[in-house]
Amino acid sequence: METIKKIYKIGYGPSSSHTMGPHRAAEIFATRTRSATRYRVTLYGSLAATGKGHHTDLAVTRGLAPKEVEIVWRADVVKPFHPNGMFFEALDTDGGVTGSWLVYSIGGGYLATEEGEVPMDITPDGEVYPHNTMKEICEYIDKEGLNFWEYVEQCEDGSLWFYLEEMWKQMQLTIEEGLLDDRVIEGGLHLRAKAHQYYIRASAFKPSLQSRALVIAYALATSEQNASGAKIVTAPTCGSSGVLPAVLYHLKKNHGFTDREILRAMATAGLFANIIKTNASISGAEVGCQGEVGSACVMAAVASNQLFGGSPKQIEYAAEMAMEHNLGLTCDPLCGLVQIPCIERNAMAALRALDINIYAMMSDGRHLISFDKVVRTMKLTGKDLPSLYKETSLGGLALND
Repeated sequence: METIKKIYKIGYGPSSSHTMGPHRAAEIFATRTRSATRYRVTLYGSLAATGKGHHTDLAVTRGLAPKEVEIVWRADVVKPFHPNGMFFEALDTDGGVTGSWLVYSIGGGYLATEEGEVPMDITPDGEVYPHNTMKEICEYIDKEGLNFWEYVEQCEDGSLWFYLEEMWKQMQLTIEEGLLDDRVIEGGLHLRAKAHQYYIRASAFKPSLQSRALVIAYALATSEQNASGAKIVTAPTCGSSGVLPAVLYHLKKNHGFTDREILRAMATAGLFANIIKTNASISGAEVGCQGEVGSACVMAAVASNQLFGGSPKQIEYAAEMAMEHNLGLTCDPLCGLVQIPCIERNAMAALRALDINIYAMMSDGRHLISFDKVVRTMKLTGKDLPSLYKETSLGGLALND
């Protein structure tokens, strides 16, 4: 597996696959075709179906600026390799094609061609983990007496903790900015940001309810900032970026965990997300929201379980439960916007992750379904989901507007 740094990336919302990925692809193509007079970009499948709501056209245009860009929308064409296909064409003054590139945005800001993944400017590059399944990792750390975060530290280079510290600082900043923002979110649904309101109201609750209300406010803060196109950290995607930060921020503010402990929890959370990305998918267009919010719930559940002293078996159990209870989760946003049900879904996943932590902590860690099996099941479930429920806004809740 590759570095977990690729799980956490600072960028702008609302979507890692529909905004961050296309913008990055456009920048890469622009550097390759500097002599082009103008560009034509064809968006396929899910990118075309929900691209306007996700600002895909704006992201591509910014990446190719200042030259003229023609966007062609082909929602009716779904490429076999991945639903998020983009075909870039560089044109000369006569309209002739001087260069082209077929590339796919595969989730989390990652890009791939049919020959393989497009490298990111994150070091170390290539494979850094000798194991690709949780079974292999658990056998290794059991033999060596390691915790998950120590395994991550062993495999990554010396810049890991500085990198995660930068991600954690941005996560906190996004929450704090979101808690002060009560504007109407752009997009046409006239949805007003609620994090500030929820944060204020939480102060009137009894302590037993106040902490849960604050978790909701923290999750809303990041998710609403993402929906507004503000700066966030993928964890593992833009659309699911509110879950892990909300849980970690809560555990720091309300339970006194230190930043060092938080960073170690982020390392473990990144490892589990890496397993999901390697063996299934974190792309809503490929497997539905189970790959996005489901994966984020896994990250938050394992992070909290480790912080409260969970054993590797209990942590793995928490991860399995988090994904198991998100199986089949559809991606059917209203108007193609990362707002409804996405924002509320982040808040509910954060609460679920904390409940899962309690359940796993009360157990001895033994369970019948392994994390690897539930990840394989998620992948198969995603393949079986009709395209209506995979970020196309053609079915489900998207029809009830």
